[in-house]
Amino acid sequence: MKIRTMGRHIRDAFKSLFRNGLMTFGAISAVSMILLIVGVFVSLLFNVNKIGSDIENDVNVRVFIDLAADQTKTDELEAKIKALDGVESVTFRSNDEELEDVIKNFGEELSLFKNDENPLRNAFDVKAVEPQKTSAIAKEIEGMDYVARVRYGEARADNLFRIVATARNIGAVVILGLLALAMFLISNSIRATIYARRTEIQIMRLVGATKAYIRWPFFLEGGMIGLIGSIIPIGLVWPVYLWVYKGGSDFFSGSSFSLLDPNPFLIYVSAGMVAIGVLIGAFGSVLSMRKFLKK
Repeated sequence: MKIRTMGRHIRDAFKSLFRNGLMTFGAISAVSMILLIVGVFVSLLFNVNKIGSDIENDVNVRVFIDLAADQTKTDELEAKIKALDGVESVTFRSNDEELEDVIKNFGEELSLFKNDENPLRNAFDVKAVEPQKTSAIAKEIEGMDYVARVRYGEARADNLFRIVATARNIGAVVILGLLALAMFLISNSIRATIYARRTEIQIMRLVGATKAYIRWPFFLEGGMIGLIGSIIPIGLVWPVYLWVYKGGSDFFSGSSFSLLDPNPFLIYVSAGMVAIGVLIGAFGSVLSMRKFLKK
């Protein structure tokens, strides 16, 4: 296609947008509402998934070392744990550090133990590469020498992993459903616009315009409707997400949980909404014209 011809198609598309102002406004409004819903739910579900991942990664295995283990045996035990398949890191915690945590969580009264014999054990914090392997790693460690006990909240952790996996599956289904709904509703909005201009299409055919020549202005017009329709929800999602992110950062302060950083998350969401709007608008226009271009 020649550049001059493409320029004419672009001009015709712009003229049609303004000439059919009421219908254009209706189509853009429909696209904006649908993409706003998609943007909000996608932001929500991706952050639920992020928090789920944070919760999974927060599950560690606490290995309490037998009091009979001297420094050499403790080092040997640490080396054995590190050698296990699926172990990401092993962090030693002295019984003094354990006592500090107990005092912090349960009150200063327990600080009296600082002046006496510390009754707590040294321990290892073991982190798995994949959180789902936590249970298997804990069972392997339990059978090692000089391990007093292993704690990771077996029932609670396993239930947690199942809940997170279920939430992810539901989220994936919801996102796919929303995308399918967006395609259906946006296509129907564009189709209504095309149907109202069927006489214009028939006249163009009568004067000898080719199918490709007829399709291009409508293709570009549908893309423009999708593009303009995506700008409004993007302008709403950005400030709302930044506000929620600030509140969420304050709420999760001091914990290992966090929301997705606005940069680059909002850029990806915005690009996705633009792509959905433009692609569905453009190709929806072409598909809606098929029956008007049949011989």
